[in-house]
Amino acid sequence: MTALIFTLATELRQRVDLSPLTPDSLAGKSIEEIGATLLQTGNRQRRADEIFVIEGNDTSHIKVQNSTAKLDYIGKGMTHGDLYVAGDAGSYAGMSMKGGNLRILGDVGAYAACEMKNGQIHVQGDAGDFLGAALPGNKKGMQGGIVIVKGNAADRVGDRMRRGAILIEGDAGCYLGARMTAGTVAVLGSVGEHIGYAMQRGTLLLLQAPSSIPVTFNDCGTHTLGFLPLLLRGFQEFETRFGALAGSIKRVQRYAGDMANLGKGEMLIAV
Repeated sequence: MTALIFTLATELRQRVDLSPLTPDSLAGKSIEEIGATLLQTGNRQRRADEIFVIEGNDTSHIKVQNSTAKLDYIGKGMTHGDLYVAGDAGSYAGMSMKGGNLRILGDVGAYAACEMKNGQIHVQGDAGDFLGAALPGNKKGMQGGIVIVKGNAADRVGDRMRRGAILIEGDAGCYLGARMTAGTVAVLGSVGEHIGYAMQRGTLLLLQAPSSIPVTFNDCGTHTLGFLPLLLRGFQEFETRFGALAGSIKRVQRYAGDMANLGKGEMLIAV
């Protein structure tokens, strides 16, 4: 069997909802049935084979080629299989994902991995606002799994995050870890202002000190934390630079907060 390949064959005027094209929803379907799948675009629906050239037959391994930022909801709710995106992805990629692997070679839009429960998302480029966050009005953001961003991430990474790990190898924007309940967010590069705003629990691991520490975070001094090498060693099975840090980060400056909220979160800064 060969991977099921969707090659974008037309210039898109409207955004397209790609949530029906997952290993779960396409399992057991013939190439004709897959081509007849209706995709919402603007205020109407179009057949998948009107937008894509479709080849292959292995629905557990799907590739989207010539992808653009107008393709939204890629991998939404998937529970198994591999979904490979050659190009950029739009908003809500990996939303409510429960398993499987989503790999995006380009950039990804806002709300990627929002309310994700399990699985892996690997972004080769940059990520938009609200990575791993909750949808507007909801109280539970990312609840499991791992997200790796090789580039930069915009504002509100991990907003209302409850579990799982987000690893950013570039820079991150403002309000990193805002309203976090649990989980781990790690950043190799610089971070913006208002880090840990209204944070309740969870861990923010920073390789570079932020320009300012919020006044609602208490300085707990420098520590050698036994769990930290174990945490970083757990990332060695993934394609990320964080796994190689297990033997190099010896001590961290620890801050506890946000004391204006529950105050049981922690910010760890490598020293």
